[in-house]
Amino acid sequence: MTRPLGSGRIPDPGEPTTPLGPVADPSPGRPAPPARPDGAVAGPETPSNGTAQPGDAPGDGGAPAPGTSGDDPTGTTPSGGTERTGSLVRSSGMIAIASLVSRLTGFVRNLALVAVLGFAVVNDSYTVSNTLPNIVYELLLGGVLTSVMIPVLVRAQAEDADGGERFTRRLLTVVGAGLLVATLLAMAAAPLLTRLYLGSGDTGQANPALATAFAWLLLPQIFFYGIGALLGAILNSKQVFGPFAWAPVLNNVVLLGVLVVYVLVPGEISVDPVRMGDPKLLVLGVGTTLGIVVQALVLIPFMRRIGFRYRPVWGWDPRLSLAGGMALWIVAYVLVGQAGYIVTTRVAASAAEGSVATYTYAWLLLQVPYGVLGVSLLTALMPRMSRAAANGDTDQVVTDLSLGARLSTVGLIPIAAVMTAFGPSLGTALFSVGAGSGTGAERLGQAVAWSAFGLLPYAVTMLQMRVFYAMTDSRTPTLIQVGMVGVKIPLLLACPLLLPPEQVVLGLAAANGLSFVGGAVLGQWLLRRRLGRARSGEVLVCLAKVASASAVAAAVAWGLTRLLGPVLADWPDVARAWTLLVGGALIALPLAVAGMRVLKVSELDAVFRRFARR
Repeated sequence: MTRPLGSGRIPDPGEPTTPLGPVADPSPGRPAPPARPDGAVAGPETPSNGTAQPGDAPGDGGAPAPGTSGDDPTGTTPSGGTERTGSLVRSSGMIAIASLVSRLTGFVRNLALVAVLGFAVVNDSYTVSNTLPNIVYELLLGGVLTSVMIPVLVRAQAEDADGGERFTRRLLTVVGAGLLVATLLAMAAAPLLTRLYLGSGDTGQANPALATAFAWLLLPQIFFYGIGALLGAILNSKQVFGPFAWAPVLNNVVLLGVLVVYVLVPGEISVDPVRMGDPKLLVLGVGTTLGIVVQALVLIPFMRRIGFRYRPVWGWDPRLSLAGGMALWIVAYVLVGQAGYIVTTRVAASAAEGSVATYTYAWLLLQVPYGVLGVSLLTALMPRMSRAAANGDTDQVVTDLSLGARLSTVGLIPIAAVMTAFGPSLGTALFSVGAGSGTGAERLGQAVAWSAFGLLPYAVTMLQMRVFYAMTDSRTPTLIQVGMVGVKIPLLLACPLLLPPEQVVLGLAAANGLSFVGGAVLGQWLLRRRLGRARSGEVLVCLAKVASASAVAAAVAWGLTRLLGPVLADWPDVARAWTLLVGGALIALPLAVAGMRVLKVSELDAVFRRFARR
């Protein structure tokens, strides 16, 4: 029998507890939290009819309408489920626009990096060093500060007499001090960190000494990544999603300007010996960090707009201890993931030149559709699931899980099918510029094609983990991560044994995708055990319909574009690749949508209604 979330029973050994103690009483007699300066009610409280009211912050899905059943497979019951689905589409749609611009500018930034640095030693070394602060970024943004702190902040805003103001200031003070210490320690350990990922010798594909020089310039990003992520978590907990979604655009613009300066500065980066005083090295390293500084500081004016005024508050809060226990599991999650990444970079660094950069850019390319669609859904769903978990509403948690998985399926599977069919053309079209011209761009596209099947499992796994975090359970996601890495590492180590050096990166990309498939299956099983049901059947039905329509559409598009082969034979490689890619996408995506309509994929209805209103 399913136990209600937040029940007052004593937890079993090892089971995570609510970090804020007893769940607040959701009864009508509970005092309302104070109003924000913009007139909206602070915290998660919404009118009981589940509809947005004047003054509500954008993106708030509201509470379920009275009588709304969690059993409706589409989330479109007459009594209010349609409003919740439409609200989610509106919320995620607004975030998706910002994410789209962010991902596009970020993609232009990556194209510029390849054009300037190519697929060679400098790019491999820069990529590994820039990954080090990004590890902390994944920990803070994708883990502690959003997955743990958003539920903590939401409950503090609802339960504290001051709407969580003092708790938020104390949190900023403690986290800021911790980030400063962590940044200084990381910079001191930079030589050890780079050798951990690359080994102690110069393999010819990535230079540990150059990577260390970059690391000293890039690791200060840790502090600003963390502060920016915490400010974003605070804004998101207030249902203010836009600023944090748009902030990365400024970072991308700054880095594009830095690359222009890099090209104009005379000379080259010295590899043997490595010199910290090289102008190009300083421009690239300091400029990259400057972009993250701007990305964090731009959020400060929006904090003031929600009425927040920071003054340091030292001391400890019991809720920080309990949240810290959750955070330790997320630290373990990241460390387990890094075991897989260390093996990946070491195998790639010993393969063909440029394999580290190729693997990284292929993964970033897959992140574009996920960042626009998947992250948008997660950002809008996280506060809703946290409120449902806080109120013990298991049915609503399951409904949001199912809805998020099905909307991710509809959005991501057609794109994954196009990436699989036209991966080589995609790589050549986008990355055959400047120093990136040649076989490296085509191999990158092949890596995308070999791993695109993992796009949806990755998005579903991230959604499943957010469900556990919403229930203040950070232990189970770490166990899922252990399972994924356990699948991944043997496959990674087998790649150089089974594949020639130039194809090892393709095997690494495929192994990464397979690990997400394993993670999604494991996560769904664990959720079913925890919640009693996970509505997996309706997700699988949706997946079967969308996958069938998308596969047929991509196959038809691939076949039709092959007929253009003789016509395009004499065209330049880039022009031919763009023609095949654009033509294939224009054929495949509409055909996929038509196929989904024929197969009656009901999840399209909310999207079409949204476009109709626009």
